[in-house]
Amino acid sequence: MSPLPEAVPFFSQWETPDMTLAVLAEGAEAALRRDPLWRCSGAETLDEYALWAANICGMACLKMILAARGEIVPTIELARRCTGYGGYVVNESSIKGLIYAPFVPFVKQEFGLEAEVMTNVATGDVPAILSRPRFFIASVSSSIRWPEREPPSKGGHLVLVTAASDEGYRFHNPSGHTAATQANAVLAPSDFDRFFANRGIAVAI
Repeated sequence: MSPLPEAVPFFSQWETPDMTLAVLAEGAEAALRRDPLWRCSGAETLDEYALWAANICGMACLKMILAARGEIVPTIELARRCTGYGGYVVNESSIKGLIYAPFVPFVKQEFGLEAEVMTNVATGDVPAILSRPRFFIASVSSSIRWPEREPPSKGGHLVLVTAASDEGYRFHNPSGHTAATQANAVLAPSDFDRFFANRGIAVAI
C-alpha cells in the first residue's frame, strides 16, 4: 500500500501543528491567538486567523494536494479564494463550509484540478477511487484522532486519504494531535468505517 504520489507533504490546519490539544481544551479562537506562526496562514490579521483556522480542514487537504505537485499556497489564502466561488459562507462571527459543490469549479478554474463530489461511498469503494490515480478528501468524525474511541457521530471533518487497501487506509489528518495521528495515519478498513460519513471529494492529481 503506497501513497500516490510517493511522498505527500503534510500540513496542519493550524500553522503550529501541535496546538490541537490546546484548541480542544480552550476553544479554537482562544488557543490560536497564541500561535506564533499565524502569519504563515495567509491571514491578514490574528482575528482573521483565529476565526478561520478551525474551519479550514478542507483547505489544508487541498494545500497538501497542491504541495504534492510542488505548489505551496497558504491555507487562508485558499479559503479566501474558495469563498469567492461559494465554498464558504462567512458571517462576522461564523463560517459555514466547506460546501462541496462550489469546490469543484474552484479547483478547476484556479488550479486546473479535476474534482468530483461523491456521496453514498462505501468504505470498500475507496481503494478504487484512489486507483485512477486520485486523492480522496473524506468526511469523517474529528474524533478519528482517537481510533480506540467510538465517535459521537460521523462527518464534520475532512482528512486526505492517500492510499487504501484491505490492509489499511492511510491518510493525513489536518487536526491530528500527535505525529502519528497527523501524517500517514493508518487505520484498518473496519476502524476507518466507524468514522467515515460515506461522502467526500475525489481530486485527480
